[in-house]
This record gives sequence, structure tokens and C-alpha cells, in this order.
Amino acid sequence: MKILLTAINSKFVHSNLAVRYLKAFTKDMDYDCKIREFSINDREEKILEEIIKESPNVVAFSTYIWNIEMIKRLSNLIKLVDENIEILYGGPEVSYDSQNILRELNGDYIIEGEGEKTYREFVEYKLQERSLEDIRGLYYKKDNNIFFNGKRPLMNMNEVVFPYEEDENLDNKIVYYESSRGCPFNCSYCLSSTIHGVRFLDIERVKKELSYFIKKEVRLVKFVDRTFNCNHKFTMAIWEFLINQDTKTQFHFEISADLLKDAELELLRKAPKDRFQFEVGVQTTNDEVLNRINRFVNFSDIKEKVDELLKLRNIKQHLDLIAGLPGEDYNSFKRSFNDVYSIKPEEIQLGFLKLLRGASIREEAVAYGMKFSPYPPYEILKTKDLSYEELLKLKKVEEMVDKYYNSQKFNNIINYLVKQFDNPFDFYYELGKYFDKKGYFNRNIGNSEYYKVFLDFNMEILKGDKDILNELLRFDYLNFNKKRGIPDFIGRSIKRGEEEEIKNMLRHKYSFKEYYLESFEIDIQTFLKDSIIIKKKDYYLFGYGGDIIHITEEIKEY
Repeated sequence: MKILLTAINSKFVHSNLAVRYLKAFTKDMDYDCKIREFSINDREEKILEEIIKESPNVVAFSTYIWNIEMIKRLSNLIKLVDENIEILYGGPEVSYDSQNILRELNGDYIIEGEGEKTYREFVEYKLQERSLEDIRGLYYKKDNNIFFNGKRPLMNMNEVVFPYEEDENLDNKIVYYESSRGCPFNCSYCLSSTIHGVRFLDIERVKKELSYFIKKEVRLVKFVDRTFNCNHKFTMAIWEFLINQDTKTQFHFEISADLLKDAELELLRKAPKDRFQFEVGVQTTNDEVLNRINRFVNFSDIKEKVDELLKLRNIKQHLDLIAGLPGEDYNSFKRSFNDVYSIKPEEIQLGFLKLLRGASIREEAVAYGMKFSPYPPYEILKTKDLSYEELLKLKKVEEMVDKYYNSQKFNNIINYLVKQFDNPFDFYYELGKYFDKKGYFNRNIGNSEYYKVFLDFNMEILKGDKDILNELLRFDYLNFNKKRGIPDFIGRSIKRGEEEEIKNMLRHKYSFKEYYLESFEIDIQTFLKDSIIIKKKDYYLFGYGGDIIHITEEIKEY
């Protein structure tokens, strides 16, 4: 008897934790179990071919908002090819209103919620060691009817089996890890609020399992814990362990910034640079709206802790906002954006409210005039406070923030241009309008074109000083791009004779096979420090390995 655990991930670099948990929890059982991972970018006919080639008795799909539509179609195709192949579904997208969902799907079973024990008993049933009617947490079709054997109690976390295998190849993968399940909060838009309480793995076990990733030199481990820092003792132990490791592996955590304690901040001060990444769900800075979604916290408390983390200068922060929350209009969201922008985190994500199956916010949709797509990912279309047209404006801002701000490749250009607007939101909205006008949203543009957009935007819309912008644009470009084949619109400032003279001065100290020399007509160093424009010559070396050296003072000595 063969079961094919099938994951269709949102990106190739992602790995699916759920199917690994199921396989690990049944590894002592006498059946043929295989994991196959695909991505939503793969062709359906190719996925179908690969599934059928495995000759499975059962195909088990891990379902989410990003893959459920593809899985529906694949289920139909599988049944057309071989109606004897049974299909089992699990995951958040089928764990609510499961009876009706199974009626709609061309499959045979649904595991509701936490799946390890239900799946193990399902395997026992397929091995004729258990009755189908004894499996709690399972919906199944029989005689054109759908049956459910009742909910299954939550398991002890230490019963969970570590999901990764010793010889597993995790090169170039983002690896997901879970040290706790559940969330202490009750946010109305989140599925975690449907399960109360938080369960933790044993601390020593977590350390041992994290050592596995470190030994394998995994690039990035993303903790899927909903609020990693909700248990002070647990948090301190894991962070201290990771801080003391000799590794280049990075660890990503979702945290609630307002819960950070002084002792935790003091510990984080010792973390090697970029060892940790923090994702902080701000959602909105409107305290009334926060209360409406059952987040009983003030933005001022979040900001205080985020500012303290920024001062450490060793942890990358990603701050989330959600548009379309109950009671938040366009101007309130604009204020939220400007509030978060003022903190200057490394990344800002503008998300749009999704009314997920099972989330309590669906029950409030009528009260707040929420209209949302009936199709995954169930994204908001409008509310009584925010029109569809206003949401489209926010989507333009979101794209500009993601393309420009989050890349961190245009920081000095943006810092200069933002000051020409009343607030940061207006800058990104105007840039988004310009992008739309030029048709850039509808086609892929090259890397250098992203820089040229600023020059054209400045000339056509702002009509500002093109010489200053060009200097900052050249600096940012050289900072992140190849030094050979610089586009003509960026050009060079240093003259050939001056370049040779400076190289002769400094040849004893620098190998110019490793560095690219450039001059600037403004004091770049002062702008980097104070965002002030001073017109005077400034000189830099840009290393082909990525380092940058300010050499103006060295030149003056000659």
C-alpha cells in the first residue's frame, strides 16, 4: 500500500513541513510512503504525470490558500486517469466547514486540524488494522454520504517526531521549523485564534534539532511559531543557544514586539549581526482598530520596542501592515503607513485583509460592510470605510514599497526624493501612479531600468535638480551592481586623467583590479550621515567583492 504525500509550495525554495511531519510520525509502519514537492509555478499536466508515475493507492494533498484551486483541478484529473486512486486532504484550507468542502471536492477523505495522529490511524485503516469509524478527526465519503467521527484532542508537542531526515538535501531551501503550536492572542483575522493555548517542545530537544540545521549549514530557518516570544524562559534559552553557535545560518522569528522584556533586549545585543530576523505584526497603528480585531495593545508600546531593536543594529526587522481592517479608512491606513515608515525598519509589508475560512472576522463581515472574494485567498475588495478604488491605490503603494524600499538598493535615492513630499506615503503613491502611467506594472523591466525610472520621474513629475539625483543614483547603483558596463544614463563623474593620478597615489595600498574608483560632485559621506546635500568633491572605491571605502581624506593627504 503506497501513499504519496504531495506538497504544492508557493515557491520552489520553500519546503513543506506538514507532509514531513506525517511521514516522520509513521516511519515505523509497514507501508510505502513517499513525499513529492512541487510549486504552483509548475505545469499541472507535469505534476499529474509525476503523481501517476508513482502508482500510489492514496494521494494526500497539503492544502493552503495558494494551492487549493490547483489541487481541485489535479484531483479531478487524477480521478479521470484512475478512479481507484483515493485522495486525502489536510491543512488549513480544508479544516473548517470540512463536510461541505469534501462534498465539493473530487476526493475521499479530509483530516481536520492537527494531522499526525489522525493520519497514523488512517494508515492503520489502510493496512486493515483499524476500523474507519474509529478514526477521530477524519471526514470520509461512504455510500454518497459524508461522515465525521468527531474532533480529536490536541496532542502533546513532545509526541511530534522531528520532521527532517538525516540525509535530506536542504541546499538552497528555506527550511521551516516549529517549536510551539498555538498563540496567546485572539486576533479575529487569524486562524491561530481558533485554538486556545500554546504548547511547547522541550527546550533541550529544540536545541538538539536546531543543531541539525546548523550542521547542515542551512541558509535560513523560519520558525513558524505564531508568537515566538510569548514564553520568556523558553525564548531566552533558545536565543541564547543560537547566539553562542558558530554558524552562518540565519533564523527568522515572528514576534510580538510589545512583549519584549529588558533581559531579552540585553541578550539580543550580543547576537552576531544578521543571525536573527524578526517579523513584527503591527497591522495598524490605529489603536481603535487594533481593539476591533482583538489585539489589545497600543502602537506606542510596539514602536518603543522596535526602536530599541533598531538601535542594536544587528537584527533585520520586517514590519507588517494590513489594509482593509474593520473600521480603518484610507486616511487612517495612510497614517499607519507613515507611522511605520518613520521607524525605518529594513522591510515593510503592506498586506491586504484575507477573510480566511474559520476566522472569526468572517462573522463580522456584514457589520463592517466587507465585500471579499469568494475565491482563495479570500482577499478584501472593499469595506464601508474603504472603497475598491482606494484599495487599488494602496496596491500601487504596496508594489513600490516592495520593489524599491524593501530591496534596500535605492536607499539614498529614496531618502532624497521622499523629502520633496509632505509624507512618505504620498511619495510612494505618486511613484506608483507614474509606474502605472508608463505601463511598467504590465511588463518586466530590467535591473538598470528601475534606476532610470527615478530620473524620468524626477524630470517629468517633480522637475527637481537632476544633477544631485544623478550623483545619488550613481552611488546606489555602484553599491549593488556590476561595476563594468554601467548604463549611459548613469555615466561617470571622474575624468580619465584624474582617475590615473589618484590610482598612482594609492596603488601602494589598493589593488585596482579589486576596486572601482569613482568621484561624486556632492559630499556623499555627509548625505549618508545627515541627509544633507553639500556640493563638493567626494571619492569612493567600490570593491568587486562588495565593500566600499571612502578615500577623500586619503587623497587630500597627497
